[in-house]
Amino acid sequence: MHKEKIIRVGCPSHNCGGRCLLRVHVNDGVISRIETDDRPNDSVADPQLRACIRGRSYRHRQHHKDRLKYPMRRTGERGSGQFERISWDEATDMVAANINRIKEQYGNTSLYVPYGTGGYNQMGGKWSADRLMNMIGGALGYYNSYSWACITRATMTVYGTDETGNQRQDWLNSKYIIMWGWNPSEMRDGTNSEYFLKEARKRGARIICIDPRMTMSAVALADEWIAIRPGTDVALMSAMAYVMITEGLVDTNFIGKYCMGYEKSQMPEAYKNEETYKDYILGIKDNQPKTPEWAEQITSIPGHDIIRIAREYATAESAVLYQGYGMQRRAYGEQVVRAGCVLAAITGNVGKSGGWASGIALQAGGGPFWNVLPLLDNPVKAQIPTFLWSEAVLRGPELTEKDGLVGIDKLPHGIKMIWAVASNAIVNQHANINRTIEIIKDTSKLEFFVVQDNFMTVTAQFADLILPACTQFETWGMEDGWKYGEELILQPQILDTPWETMSDYAICAKVAEKLGVGEEYTKGRDEKQWITALLDDYRENRFPDLPSMQEFEEKNLGVYSRPVEKPKVAFQDFREDPVANPLPTSSGKIEIFCEEMFSKNLPDEVPAIPKYIQEWESPFGKESEKHPLQVIGTHFMPRMHSTLANVDWTREAFPQRVFINPLDARERGLKDGQKVKIYNDRGTVILPCRITRRILPGVINIPQGAWWKPDKDGNDIGGSVNTLTTERWTPFAFGNAQHTIMAEVAPLGTGS
Repeated sequence: MHKEKIIRVGCPSHNCGGRCLLRVHVNDGVISRIETDDRPNDSVADPQLRACIRGRSYRHRQHHKDRLKYPMRRTGERGSGQFERISWDEATDMVAANINRIKEQYGNTSLYVPYGTGGYNQMGGKWSADRLMNMIGGALGYYNSYSWACITRATMTVYGTDETGNQRQDWLNSKYIIMWGWNPSEMRDGTNSEYFLKEARKRGARIICIDPRMTMSAVALADEWIAIRPGTDVALMSAMAYVMITEGLVDTNFIGKYCMGYEKSQMPEAYKNEETYKDYILGIKDNQPKTPEWAEQITSIPGHDIIRIAREYATAESAVLYQGYGMQRRAYGEQVVRAGCVLAAITGNVGKSGGWASGIALQAGGGPFWNVLPLLDNPVKAQIPTFLWSEAVLRGPELTEKDGLVGIDKLPHGIKMIWAVASNAIVNQHANINRTIEIIKDTSKLEFFVVQDNFMTVTAQFADLILPACTQFETWGMEDGWKYGEELILQPQILDTPWETMSDYAICAKVAEKLGVGEEYTKGRDEKQWITALLDDYRENRFPDLPSMQEFEEKNLGVYSRPVEKPKVAFQDFREDPVANPLPTSSGKIEIFCEEMFSKNLPDEVPAIPKYIQEWESPFGKESEKHPLQVIGTHFMPRMHSTLANVDWTREAFPQRVFINPLDARERGLKDGQKVKIYNDRGTVILPCRITRRILPGVINIPQGAWWKPDKDGNDIGGSVNTLTTERWTPFAFGNAQHTIMAEVAPLGTGS
């Protein structure tokens, strides 16, 4: 019997939105218990990095009976589930041979390593495959992400940068905080965000939550929950602006000095006759003032509440409007981001302590390092939007700049090989699963499909070749503070690598050897040696007092963190002197009117000023006659996207269900716990229903990330919301619009 070891290690996280510290108990090569950060927690400058139930339940994933153990080759049709075990030599031969064949036959633009966050630290995940591809001539690149496509792009149109957030310790200086579609208690958005919000509230901040659901965050952190109809946030923001403008609550001095496009006197000379933001709000051109009464009919929020919220936000000494990400994964997701930024600007909350510029809000002074295994430059300059990979398989040569293609006028061929490393985004997390499967199954389009993962995920079921990767506890890694924070967490190897699994890096190194670049790829380093080198790099370039690898190991430190005693404030220098410190926009100011968007000549979809646009699937459209309920697919406590969906503990605590309001349930004759079918023209999901008043009438929620599982009739009994989602993308950022869904619910056994 070996002595128990207790090791501090970074939570594998898998892109949950946080980076936490675990204390892992290991007995005889098995994890027996997982605790969290035990360091003192006596300062808001450097609080503990406390893990949620996902991290604490991780041993049930680590020691799961269904782990992939050996390389496997498909023997039946794609999706048939028929595989045979092969050796690593055979498997890496297959990968190398197909890379070489596709390069020779179609060129490097037909190779593709997709977006994926199932392995997400400085060594794990897709970075290893990216490095290899870049050494052999490159592969088709991508931009955007499934998470942040619209919010990143739209923030840039207003501020010219994505560093629009103060460090979170500054929330304690705020007097009013709007959590707009933001649920950090459940999805995490920087470790400790909930803690900082609680501290802000203790110091007198009023917090309200605007969301279609009464979320965990609304219950635990907010003074008030405001229920809003999904996809109508810009209508509410516009009505708030109307109240501020008509009641003289806007900060005219700030607007005049720092903004462009608010009113006629601030318009660029070439656009003097175009509609300004103020004109739009007052209805000068469209004869529709954006009054609270107008917004009430759209949002379902009473007009008197809209007036009150507008006054509270505008008159607060300092206020934060924090935008969540779900509302920008919608049909016109760019608009809600820009509208939120404009509210921050016209109230003068930009560049001040306790305020917030809104948008993506990466922390001022530079966020986490995002410094990974050196990837080298990609020789292929062509890039597609992340969400359009399926279009690049289906009709690659037809894609143009209008589809978001950049770096090349035209692709010579579509994507012919996909190497999905730690990614379930190809099938389960992509939109319209039934359509996606038909694309993937067409071997004349996608000729070779290799999946590298820990489990037989929904995506892996359709692979030609499966490569079994070890977990992040079975190799060396390192992670930083994700979006926020001043910490670096070591991920030492605490367990032996089991069966025939290998790390993502080791797998790619074997393929590199077959491609003749093995020594160049590894530089003679294993995973621990790369992490040691990265630590040295961080110490030299950012953190002079960062411990060495030896100190980390000998003292079982687990984490290095730097206290934030004086939080940085985004745009503080710009506010102090906008001439000496202009923004990186064309005007040097906050651009409420966007010339780039105007140049698209799509005023109904890409207006130059933020506007409310009715979505293509909406309660107000004809489609609602057949499918009257709005569907949202929120993040869910038991899993990170689709990772941990197979963990028994968390599934028992948070079973997959469809959440529906009692009014909608009564209209359909539903009882709590009853199995129902949720359907539209793209597919059908069968799930138990949970009847709750914590969701707005007319809205249902199928938490995203559950694994698709078809019954004999093709209905999804696994509960993946992407059975219902649309493959359409947003018009400016080319982002996913997977939250724009209409469907109907009926008792199981009735006709559709």
